[in-house]
Amino acid sequence: MYIPKAFEVTDRETLHDFIEANSFATLITTLDDAPFATRLPLILDRKGSANGTLIGHVARANPHWRSFDGTAQALAMFDGPHAYISPSWYATSPAVPTWNYATVHAYGAPRVIDDPRRVEAIVDRLVAINEAALPRPWSARSVPLEFKANLLKAIVGFEMVIDRIVGKFKFGQNRPIEDQLATFEALEQTSSREAHPLAKLAREHLRRGAG
Repeated sequence: MYIPKAFEVTDRETLHDFIEANSFATLITTLDDAPFATRLPLILDRKGSANGTLIGHVARANPHWRSFDGTAQALAMFDGPHAYISPSWYATSPAVPTWNYATVHAYGAPRVIDDPRRVEAIVDRLVAINEAALPRPWSARSVPLEFKANLLKAIVGFEMVIDRIVGKFKFGQNRPIEDQLATFEALEQTSSREAHPLAKLAREHLRRGAG
């Protein structure tokens, strides 16, 4: 990924926080000499390695898992809010339109998890994470054992130690601060579904002075 210095994020905690907040990823590997992608939720184990470990599962019918041999490189992309930026929002000129966004890319070599108990634990943990904020959380443990066992046979668990992790937060940091603030205000006033969370993330990033 091309990352101008102004948009580069290297703080590991910031990158990990972003992954957990935007855990529905695009996982890309090479399968049969061609790029292959799967959209899926991933769990970040921050203590799994120096950069963390990603854990998840795919359908057994999905051929993607056949490339998870522990040696072939993969890319997991975590995308956050994004929005069009009008040059009319800037306090200074000249200017042209652009698109602001935030994304984190994690690289590693996924490998299949063969232990059925670990695969079940992955499913239970994934459910627990996503049910936690609901008023009446549902538990995967409530599923009848035989029914659950049959479902588990239909998936393949995997883990990917993160060898390298990079972040790009493009919020207009290459422009004067008055332009950045004017952009945040304009985003907060638009009806775009992604504009408000983008402005919120950009303001937080500016306050932290993260890099």
